[in-house]
Amino acid sequence: MEPQPPAEQVLRQLGQLLSQRPGVVTELGALLEAAEPRWLLGAGSPAALGELAAALSAFAALPEREQDAAELRDGDGAYAAAAERAADVGRVFLRLLAKLEAAKAEESLGPAVEPVLRRVMGHIYVLAVTHLAEGAWSSAGSRAVAAELLAALVRAAGCGTVAELLRGRKEEEEGGFAAIMGLLRPRLGKDTWKCNPATKHVFSWTLLHITRPWLSQHLERVLPASLLISDDYREENKVLGVHCLHHIVLNVPGADLCQFNRAQVVYHALYNHLYSREAPLIQAVLLCLLDLLPVLERAQRQQPRPTSPCDEVLQLVLTHMEPEHRLALRQVYAKTLPAFVQRLGILIARHLKRLERVILGYLEVSDGPEEEARLGILETLQCTIEHAWPRMPCRIPVLLKALLKMIWDVHTDQGSTPEPVRAALLQRATECLILLDRCSEGQVKILLEGVYSCCEENRVRECIRRVQENT
Repeated sequence: MEPQPPAEQVLRQLGQLLSQRPGVVTELGALLEAAEPRWLLGAGSPAALGELAAALSAFAALPEREQDAAELRDGDGAYAAAAERAADVGRVFLRLLAKLEAAKAEESLGPAVEPVLRRVMGHIYVLAVTHLAEGAWSSAGSRAVAAELLAALVRAAGCGTVAELLRGRKEEEEGGFAAIMGLLRPRLGKDTWKCNPATKHVFSWTLLHITRPWLSQHLERVLPASLLISDDYREENKVLGVHCLHHIVLNVPGADLCQFNRAQVVYHALYNHLYSREAPLIQAVLLCLLDLLPVLERAQRQQPRPTSPCDEVLQLVLTHMEPEHRLALRQVYAKTLPAFVQRLGILIARHLKRLERVILGYLEVSDGPEEEARLGILETLQCTIEHAWPRMPCRIPVLLKALLKMIWDVHTDQGSTPEPVRAALLQRATECLILLDRCSEGQVKILLEGVYSCCEENRVRECIRRVQENT
């Protein structure tokens, strides 16, 4: 009987045949199923299995497309075939992981498992995450195998979660994130990131699983790709890139962000997006800026400027808000405006002239059953009165007229606004009137006396009464 050839020789031969004979995948699965762990984990096995994993990954890869090709559609024949190949390769990887888990239980083979796992982990992870979510390049079969494969990989690595797999089980232990980013990096270049439609999703999904304090050591790997994706002309990619940048801002210490002027680079990338007219993108950008601005302001204490980045952002936002007529954008702007007022505090006085015009315009127009814009602008007015109260008395005639008109419109509106929303609008408007009265030393109460005596609508009278009774 001839001696069995070494595992590394057999594995390399099968890996080389993959591109010529697709049926080799089935043979590989059968080989791994029948192989003894001791034979499989020979001296040269880590390198051979690493090469085999790379070959299998290349075999299951999505067909590349032109950089600016049209978006994918479900039912594309090339991607359906790729999903089928990915499911087959995923089953081979599942058998390999099962063998590695079995070998870990044997005392003599346990130490040989870790080097193999390090070589194959990145390829297995990228394949699993590529087909984990629903996309034009995945199928129900490939998604089921991908979910099972990712769970098996986490288990084989001795981890409890994907995040632990990526960052390492202990603080001093290196996780798989660096190796995975090493595989993704060539695909995330300026001229390559669009060639594989799944790359951006694998990158963003992976990035969101690395949090503070682990993310800072990988900042050089993740920041350029996030900026690149956010700088695309397609809105979907811009939003995805901004979400990645927001995650980085939240999970990297401010000192690291400010080093090499990184925070300024991120700020300018986000600021340029404020000229967009797409509501989802504006919302993502404003939320990211609100978390980035404190980092920038702390860094600029060393070099004081007449206006802060927050002033610059608010000035541009108010400029866009004033003529804006699209409801989706009005709602996004109005919901984030209170946070900018809180951020500036008394310095909101610099923007009062334009802010007043925006508040008056948004109070006047209903924006639908949920009244998100009106509720947001009432909260903005409340914050403004609280922070800039010395500047309010001269504005009382205009603001009082606008608030009373809105209260009347809300009460008499026969539209589809739900009762809880009406109540919330009236409550916030009343609170604004009370604050205006306090900062004007009772002027609002005096002005409301005539209105109360001639008004016959009980709900409006109730709002006025609450202002008059407040001490």
